[in-house]
Amino acid sequence: MHAVVVRVTINEQDAAMEQLRNEVVPRVAQQPGFVNAYWMRKDNSGLSVALFDSEDAASQASERVPSNLAQGVTLEGVEVREVVAQA
Repeated sequence: MHAVVVRVTINEQDAAMEQLRNEVVPRVAQQPGFVNAYWMRKDNSGLSVALFDSEDAASQASERVPSNLAQGVTLEGVEVREVVAQA
């Protein structure tokens, strides 16, 4: 399993949250190989971790991140990482 880790700055909280719930989450959940995902925030910093069943699926998903961002959000970084343990 592989994870796509995304870091963002949230510039417009209300607009970003609405678009996240109504558009981004459903779009990510429909991507090939999708397993599960979490979106987290602290102040104006956002972090998401989306799990995929293969490195290829995660890599393809990571390439779509810039076009899947909510309005009012600035992309700070995207990484694909191997999941080596879970509980």
